[in-house]
Amino acid sequence: MTMTIPQSILDALTAVEMPRRMPAHTAQDSLSVSGMRIPIHRGQALVVGSGAAGLRAALELKRRKVDVVVATQTCFWGTSACSGSDKQTLHTACTSRSGDDFIALAKALGAGGAMDADTAYVESVGSIEALIGLKNIGLPLPEDCYGGVLRYQTDHDEAGRATSCGPRTSRLMVKVLAEDALRLGVPFVNRCTGLKLIASKGEGKGKGKASGAVAGLIAVKADARSDENPYGLVIFQCPSVVLATGGPGELYRDSVYPARCFGSLGMALEAGIELTNLTESQFGIGTRREEFPWNLSGTYAQAMPYIYSVDSSGSECNFLADYYRNTRELASNVFRKGYQWPFHATRTLAYQSSLLDLAVYRESRAGRVVYMDFNRNPAPVPGDAPFSLDRLDADVTAYLKNNDALLSQPIDRLRRMNPLAIELYKYHKVDLTRNPLAFNINNQHMNGGVAVDIWAQSSLSGCYAVGEIAGTHGVTRPGGAALNAGQVFAIRCAKHICANQDRRSKLVADNGLFLPPVKDCIAQIQHDQHDPGALPIKDVRHEIQARMSDKAGFVCRAGEVAEALKDARALGQAVREKGIRIENPAQIAKAMLWKQMALTSEAVLSALDLYLGNGGGSRGARLVCSSSGTEVPETRTGRLEEYRFLTERDDDKNRQIRVRYTDGKLDVYEVALRSMESPDKFFFEKNWAPFLLGRIYEKDYPETFGVRDQESDARDQ
Repeated sequence: MTMTIPQSILDALTAVEMPRRMPAHTAQDSLSVSGMRIPIHRGQALVVGSGAAGLRAALELKRRKVDVVVATQTCFWGTSACSGSDKQTLHTACTSRSGDDFIALAKALGAGGAMDADTAYVESVGSIEALIGLKNIGLPLPEDCYGGVLRYQTDHDEAGRATSCGPRTSRLMVKVLAEDALRLGVPFVNRCTGLKLIASKGEGKGKGKASGAVAGLIAVKADARSDENPYGLVIFQCPSVVLATGGPGELYRDSVYPARCFGSLGMALEAGIELTNLTESQFGIGTRREEFPWNLSGTYAQAMPYIYSVDSSGSECNFLADYYRNTRELASNVFRKGYQWPFHATRTLAYQSSLLDLAVYRESRAGRVVYMDFNRNPAPVPGDAPFSLDRLDADVTAYLKNNDALLSQPIDRLRRMNPLAIELYKYHKVDLTRNPLAFNINNQHMNGGVAVDIWAQSSLSGCYAVGEIAGTHGVTRPGGAALNAGQVFAIRCAKHICANQDRRSKLVADNGLFLPPVKDCIAQIQHDQHDPGALPIKDVRHEIQARMSDKAGFVCRAGEVAEALKDARALGQAVREKGIRIENPAQIAKAMLWKQMALTSEAVLSALDLYLGNGGGSRGARLVCSSSGTEVPETRTGRLEEYRFLTERDDDKNRQIRVRYTDGKLDVYEVALRSMESPDKFFFEKNWAPFLLGRIYEKDYPETFGVRDQESDARDQ
């Protein structure tokens, strides 16, 4: 039975409005520095960022009666509010055709390798609490008549664990979280960009450990400039800081992130915080950034539109027909791109779905514009029969049949399976019912980031990372697992901060700790304002983005990375010596962010150089091309020798590459993955006391528990 969804419902799920104004946090003190008076905001915890992960952390802290403040560059801006996070992947509490449990989900989360076992298990177990919390505050996740959450299969997911409210799932998450924050009176400092983390003095313990404990943050607030504070600097004095600033969207030229998404990996590096898995990102087809950037995953591809290119003379080319052997194979792999959206090296072989990504990439590199047309079916491969719904692979036919979508035109199939997909582009002035859609291959997500423990705490005590800035993913992850990870670790860090609040409140530094770093900040700003040799922002941006897209994108040539790293180091040195030009006070934040992005780019290339130098091959969303490679993508018209690639070594799945910035240089090294004891060792009577006593929040509790458990077992024997 076909049902027509009223336009009012489609509009409500597309034009998602946020609260207009959030409660403002007021500075309680000020610090006199270099003739300026800098406001000081105090709290028990600071959350930096107002996306889905940051808002959840702030709410969980507020509910636990922690005095929390949120600092954000722009309220409700960023990836989760504005980009294509359209699903959440979690434990299949409703149904699973193959059976499911927490261990099975944890294995699926870490299946690509380079993911800590305890992190995967935490994300699995925590998914239920995360989901229930979102439902309780109004997230309209779809249910069947028995109350089970409706689910479907997504990329890197064989059990069908994804659920969705439509293309704007993550924006709807931000909306309900923001409304709850408004109800609870969570205070915000808006138009505020973090510049420098401040830590108390102390000795780091062990490799990768930052010294001391976090004490707060120096930031710049766009509307705080005054005669007494000409640069708009502000200080946050807090014994717990949660970084929830998202991923480094500005790192790549070819990017599906909204504009101005910088993240804060560079700021974390400058604070001596350890990062991990920076080699791992996601790339896939999406509309171009200069228009409306959005991932073309899910039903956009499953509708099987006609994909073609246009050259400078306006001539149209059915270029995919040069890659696939027949029309059935071509159309079926366009369909599979929907739930195999991220590029994956091995799927370029045997005429699979990532051969499509490679084809689009080659067309774009040749100067042609690639389009997706929902008003035409895929054109036939020369010498083969035309497209037909009767000539599709069995999995494609079954999916379309189950969803009543065996319809004649792509636009009809799209409207039947996901009318919101059409509404979203209509909202952004693109009518898919009339016009084709230009697209290319974009960077979409950083799987690496700040290295954290099972409570989301970084190597700097008291400093946490949640959401995309946290390096909780391995090489691959099921689509939507990032949203789940952000929610789970937002809850986890709030619990940990609350449990340690009394101890940390005694460590809050006096104003004197902030005096030297604020002086340094002011001196840097003044240098960059007046030194004629400071580098222009646009030049730094162009160099970073071009190098990352051309040398460290999803197509990566092993012989070029070392030279790219050399150039990145040279830029980093120039930035440190000359600074980045600040032409007016409004550019302070932007200049500082690009300075941090230069360090982030150098860190990514350093990790990639170590990986390749140790013999690493193609894995996840990166094709490592080399003349010594053993695999070659094959097309209908011949082998693509130019893209001969190295394969992944199984042993690399058992390690992570860590990066830490100390004494002005990047230290890059490998570490073994964290394991975890079997959940079968936990019993109610034995483990209730550690919970009641707060032992579970101690840094080494799982390891200590394991030792004590072995000793007691020995005594019993």
